[in-house]
Amino acid sequence: MSAVTIQQMADRVAGLMEERLGLRGKGLSEKLRRGKRMLPRSVRAAAVELADLAEKAQNPKLLVQIDPTRVAACYDQCVRYLSSRKAGSSQMRALVGTAATVAFGMLVLAAVVLAVQQMKGGL
Repeated sequence: MSAVTIQQMADRVAGLMEERLGLRGKGLSEKLRRGKRMLPRSVRAAAVELADLAEKAQNPKLLVQIDPTRVAACYDQCVRYLSSRKAGSSQMRALVGTAATVAFGMLVLAAVVLAVQQMKGGL
């Protein structure tokens, strides 16, 4: 497996992280730093290993030490997880949660205002 192939794999995972999780950054390592908690532990470990292997592949002497099956396994695990996620789903979930919190707060406020009105009218 060539250094270019390994780098392309890392770039593909980085692209999926940007598309599906909304993470910005230059490369896979930076995107992993920014989105530490957005990936499950096993996928995060595979992505970190893939980033390390891609960096190691830039050195011709270290390239021969890289196990191609391990690179493929890490890549497959990351792509399988990221492909199953819908684009922007975590952002939409956060937006819906915020909207629900605001709506609940307004409902409570309306109930308090009605209760105060009832108390004033009854006295």
